Amino acid sequence: MSKPVVAIVGRPNVGKSTLFNVLAGEMISIVKDTPGVTRDRIYADVTWLDKEFTLIDTGGIEPDSRDVILSQMREQAQIAIETADVIIFITDVRQGLVDADSKVADMLRRSGKPVVLVVNKVDNFEKYMPDVYEFYNLGIGDPVPISAASRLGIGDMLEVVAENFPEGSGEEEEDDRPRIAIVGKPNVGKSSIINKLLGENRVIVSDIAGTTRDAIDTEIVHDGKEYIFIDTAGLRRKSRIKEELERYSIIRTVTAVERADVVLMVIDATEGVTEQDAKIAGIAHERGKGVIIVVNKWDAIEKNDRTMREYEKDIRHVLSYMPYAEIMYVSALTGQRLNKLYDMIDMVIENQTLRIATGVLNEIMTEAVAMQQPPSDKGKRLKLYYITQVSVKPPTFVIFVNDKELMHFSYTRYLENKIREAFGFRGTSLKFFIRERKEKEQ
Repeated sequence: MSKPVVAIVGRPNVGKSTLFNVLAGEMISIVKDTPGVTRDRIYADVTWLDKEFTLIDTGGIEPDSRDVILSQMREQAQIAIETADVIIFITDVRQGLVDADSKVADMLRRSGKPVVLVVNKVDNFEKYMPDVYEFYNLGIGDPVPISAASRLGIGDMLEVVAENFPEGSGEEEEDDRPRIAIVGKPNVGKSSIINKLLGENRVIVSDIAGTTRDAIDTEIVHDGKEYIFIDTAGLRRKSRIKEELERYSIIRTVTAVERADVVLMVIDATEGVTEQDAKIAGIAHERGKGVIIVVNKWDAIEKNDRTMREYEKDIRHVLSYMPYAEIMYVSALTGQRLNKLYDMIDMVIENQTLRIATGVLNEIMTEAVAMQQPPSDKGKRLKLYYITQVSVKPPTFVIFVNDKELMHFSYTRYLENKIREAFGFRGTSLKFFIRERKEKEQ
């Protein structure tokens, strides 16, 4: 089962971003080594004790007028209600309880989702505790006093948040049906693809019970094999503000990708590949999912003998950080090549779960080192001792070396290419960890 999703909701200036940064702080730096991925800090993976969860910050735009603030808060609360397993509702002890807090509390209470009421800026517990009690009036449970800026009470708050995680979240699901998330910008034809696949297969759409998110899970049987398609389309309400809309679709994408084995990244052939496509695809890349780029509306493109080549060159350029992704050209309208999607999905899943014997990996590494000398610095040369595969989904390798600092990104990429030459691994990223081992340990 995927990681639980926790959303932060609250008025402007109550400390949403501070809390987000405190919880996400240690994690953000880790993803910086992913070349080419522009990161929007709307979400972060957080680990606390033995619990892992995805944190989303629903805020963003902070308007001036009070009416707009309330409507914005409702919008944020709606996003949180629809996408999150647990909602952190953050208020401010200095400003006290205000009307907007009560109105949003009503919405949250009616949603039936677990809400953790947090009262921020309690820098001095003795001084502010009487003011914290006022927040019992919201009727959504015990207020948890914290100071995000001073990092006080954070552990107590996380304990309450974790108590509300759905049962079994974070554990491996026994359901081994392939899960495929269909992601992409609005109006690129995500729903049309699913409808066409369903139509071809004549099976009844079943909304699988027990899914906490509102991404629609559709079960499709093809050649006697079951697939679960997770569709993020059709869930967007109209929004007056473009950035909020983009933020909304990215939050949806994160929660759908989190639950998938393979991600179908749908691009509109008539528009070409865009920066927003790169941002959405980056989410799948960061999480090590299998990726198939599906170019839809291919029937609407005038073609000559160079069209496909030029189109692919363009995609590879914008999505340069994921050269392993497979590309397919389809039309949801005519059904062109859609049935071939299943073969591609099966192949990518096989590659995601492929294990290579340690002996074979070390042969490849020895040969690679003989062909291209490892880098050196100030007379000291990198030595590679040993490589082994430690996990799958995505295939993950550990390389033992004499000095981590000497292991340039480009040499890791060179070894990755050699492993791919031998085993393909099409459609999936590979992860490498470099570990130091002193020569005398050999």
